[in-house]
Amino acid sequence: MNTREDRFNKSMVDIPPSGIRKFFEMLIGHDDVISLSVGEPDFPTPWCMREEAFYHLEKGHTSYTSNWGLIELREEISKYMKSYGMDYNPKNEILITVGASEGVDAVLRAVLNPGDEILVCQPCYVNYTPLADLTGAVVKVIDTSVNCFYPTAKQIEEKITPKTKALMICSPNNPTGTMIPKDELEKIAEVVKKHQIWVISDEIYCELAYDGNEHVSIGSFPGMKEYTIILNGFSKSFAMTGWRIGYIAAPAELLALIVKLHGYNTICAPIFSQYAAAEGLRNGWDEVEKMRISYQQRRNLMLKAFEEMGLEVPKPAGAFYMFPSIAKTGLTSEEFATQLFQKYNVAVVPGSVFGEGGEGHIRCCYATSVEKIKIALERIKEFVESLSK
Repeated sequence: MNTREDRFNKSMVDIPPSGIRKFFEMLIGHDDVISLSVGEPDFPTPWCMREEAFYHLEKGHTSYTSNWGLIELREEISKYMKSYGMDYNPKNEILITVGASEGVDAVLRAVLNPGDEILVCQPCYVNYTPLADLTGAVVKVIDTSVNCFYPTAKQIEEKITPKTKALMICSPNNPTGTMIPKDELEKIAEVVKKHQIWVISDEIYCELAYDGNEHVSIGSFPGMKEYTIILNGFSKSFAMTGWRIGYIAAPAELLALIVKLHGYNTICAPIFSQYAAAEGLRNGWDEVEKMRISYQQRRNLMLKAFEEMGLEVPKPAGAFYMFPSIAKTGLTSEEFATQLFQKYNVAVVPGSVFGEGGEGHIRCCYATSVEKIKIALERIKEFVESLSK
């Protein structure tokens, strides 16, 4: 076999595999393990959406759609975004993607050149930094752990240089569940406008907010539309992970570039997924609310348990993750997660895989049944207590 070192793309060789999927793969063949690792709702997709997909499959609607996606879905998304104070033309300012993850990749490739700088707020979802690295851009990290796990305008402005092209934010956040307060988000918007950079806002968890917290999009502030790229989708709020359906909302000039890449690498999102998503926006909100309430109850259960264990944890305002500190155990995040899996059959994700500020924490997803959460928490408690003996 040829052993030349230049047979592969160096950037692809250098990027790490997903730390989340590593622990997911460990679960295969272990039916006795309780998983708090993968961020996937344990609810089925709402029935009205499944029924809509069945209808179109029975009618033989199995073709490609426009690269942009079904116009009826884009129209429903446009209506939905108006509820958050934003106005996007469904014809050329909304693009349907194969999940929000495709949207991240496409957006980064469309705005970043080699040598450009992008500010990434960490801890963050695992695909932001590797996908930015693949563009040849320079990732500059904003460590939010020093400020209750959300970025501040001051932190961001201090990192901006003439080479800064974009800022990546996620609120509610994965892995911490924290949200950027409205007044801080407004200050961040002013920094973005002042320096005329892009803000890429991942809002995939926007419908999962608790304790009366309301999602505010940075794109809703005056003058922000021309600087904002919004990533969203249906995987989390509508429990549609396997349907692979997301979208980008952005200025038409930028989307005209992104749709070219989208057309080359995916053509379009699955048509039956698009029909189902449109139906969800029309008639699926009661089910979304039931899921949100259930997640809040599970969050309360998990939060109380970790506090009783004496583990510091930022109270999640949204999403379905908790990010307790395990620093007092003396183990690294990787060591804690590995031993918990091997000795107690509970899978969590080491906080270190989410970037700076994540070490010394673990991510626990509470999008699983209350019964399993209770058992997992008992096992984690037993493990933590064993480490203090």
